Amino acid sequence: MTLTQAAFGADTFTKKTLLVLGGSLFIALAAQISVPFFPVPMTLQTLAILIVGLSFGARLGAVTVLAYLAEGAAGLPVFANMGAGLPYMMGPTAGFLLGFVAMAYVAGLAAGRGMVAMLVAALVAAALIYLPGLAWPLGVAQATGVEAGWAGLSFDKVLGAFATPFLLGDAVKAVLAAFAVAGGMKFFAK
Repeated sequence: MTLTQAAFGADTFTKKTLLVLGGSLFIALAAQISVPFFPVPMTLQTLAILIVGLSFGARLGAVTVLAYLAEGAAGLPVFANMGAGLPYMMGPTAGFLLGFVAMAYVAGLAAGRGMVAMLVAALVAAALIYLPGLAWPLGVAQATGVEAGWAGLSFDKVLGAFATPFLLGDAVKAVLAAFAVAGGMKFFAK
């Protein structure tokens, strides 16, 4: 049983639709929050995506993130710093945006399971977004015709700009998401 099932009862089409809309709004709001952190500030976007995946389950979590991306593609300012539109989605973070779908799905595989399973899934999901996230500026962007100063950078430069400063924050957010959802499950189990 997922957290949303424990909180709201059996899934219906209407409940799932409302969860997708509410979850995508939750992610959009979290993307606008920047928290001072070392070595760089962090947005709460990935924290929200992990919470959605762990709370909704794999499929509904992934659908929620797809809805979030569709809202951004349609021009709604849902991305970090009120970013929106297809040009934004083709920018340096495009790989991470696509990775968010996998992040929610992988985290959702542990939905309704114990704290340890959710923690492991959240950490794995947080690490997995770096595959498409780094592949995009390493060469995929150039292969698709994107010409920008960040496209086709060396591996060392991509790691320094797109990964290393964010690893600690992503690990902290994975732990927070697992604890938050496990706490919610414990609350509704009573």
